[in-house]
Amino acid sequence: MTTQPLIEANGRSYAVPQRPVVVICLDGFDPEYLERGIADGVLPTIGALRSAGYVGTALATVPTTTNTNNTSIVTGVPPAIHGINGNYYLDADTGEEIMVTDARRLRCGTILGAMSKAGVRTAVVTAKDKLLKVLAYEMDGIAFSSEHPNVADLTALGFKSGEELVGRGRPDQYSADLSLFALDAGIRLMETAKPELIYLSTSDYVQHKYQPGEAESNDFHAAVDRRIARLIELGATVALTADHGMADKSRADGQPNVVYLEDALNETFGAGVARVICPIADPFVRHHGALGGFVRAHLLKPCDIAAMMTFARSLPGVELVLDRATVCERYQLPPDREGDFAVFTDRGTAVGARREDHDLSALGDHRLRSHGGLGEQRVPFVLSRPLKRDYRERAATGVLRNYDIFDFALNGVD
Repeated sequence: MTTQPLIEANGRSYAVPQRPVVVICLDGFDPEYLERGIADGVLPTIGALRSAGYVGTALATVPTTTNTNNTSIVTGVPPAIHGINGNYYLDADTGEEIMVTDARRLRCGTILGAMSKAGVRTAVVTAKDKLLKVLAYEMDGIAFSSEHPNVADLTALGFKSGEELVGRGRPDQYSADLSLFALDAGIRLMETAKPELIYLSTSDYVQHKYQPGEAESNDFHAAVDRRIARLIELGATVALTADHGMADKSRADGQPNVVYLEDALNETFGAGVARVICPIADPFVRHHGALGGFVRAHLLKPCDIAAMMTFARSLPGVELVLDRATVCERYQLPPDREGDFAVFTDRGTAVGARREDHDLSALGDHRLRSHGGLGEQRVPFVLSRPLKRDYRERAATGVLRNYDIFDFALNGVD
């Protein structure tokens, strides 16, 4: 039997694809969507993979945010190595609050970049343009976003633009089609350029607005399922996971269930004592008002940190409070980019900074659904082909991470 050549990336080895491989990060795809979708017949293709391939769950990286987990997936390692610990963070050295929209803070290479350098034809299409520079870091291949589909040079494929490739115009930032456009672009690339390795990343617009079983949710996930069927039909090994789950964080009366931590700390310990940073904050703030299930508290004045942590633990809906060293050790986070302590809320509660920082008017009549904490850590982990014996045993007995998906797709299927 011929041994497949291996490509190293961040201490892990990956086989060069022998057939096309498409890895999909379905943003916000909570296991409830998977389970309900299979049970209700909304996801027939994925449902069939329970016998034809593998359907299970894995753990996302903490915080369960888009930038952190897409980066973990494409690097195969946790934030302690790649450095991207949220969509938004405070630079402790400069005091600057930074929104991560490029690769300047990335501390390692990617699997896609390593494959590209080895001559593997690669492609990336992401719904959210903010991810593109990280996902396509040091990658020589096709790369564009649904937000800006015409930046890629596709003339070699016979197309003037990404819009012409897909066959429709650029979708609205806040639409289900932002995600479907990215998946359709992947299909068209498979039909034309035939890359050996494709990474497709979607938006969680639908999951923030609609719960499992709602008509809009079913329509979207059925459309995703049809596109997975098409990719399989084209001969690809399809691997699917998510960057995070999604949970309802509203009270029984429909109003958002929120703890405003910075307000509470400053009222109790003195004005200006702390700055709370919400790692979920990003250019898609209408989804969630920058409210999620995890925040970092940075002390701005000398204070009894143990007393502050004890107070934070007493707040309603707070599930866990950890100091910097503990949160970094437990969740493999970079210490120089963490706060003095971290606060996690339970699955039904969101945590923010100051009430004035969070505009929830865009939610309209929709309930607040969000992510970022431990309650949204479990995500689907799906392969379209059967697993090799040793990978079946790993899946059955070990703890899978969403950033194991390239390992399973490239090394672990028959």
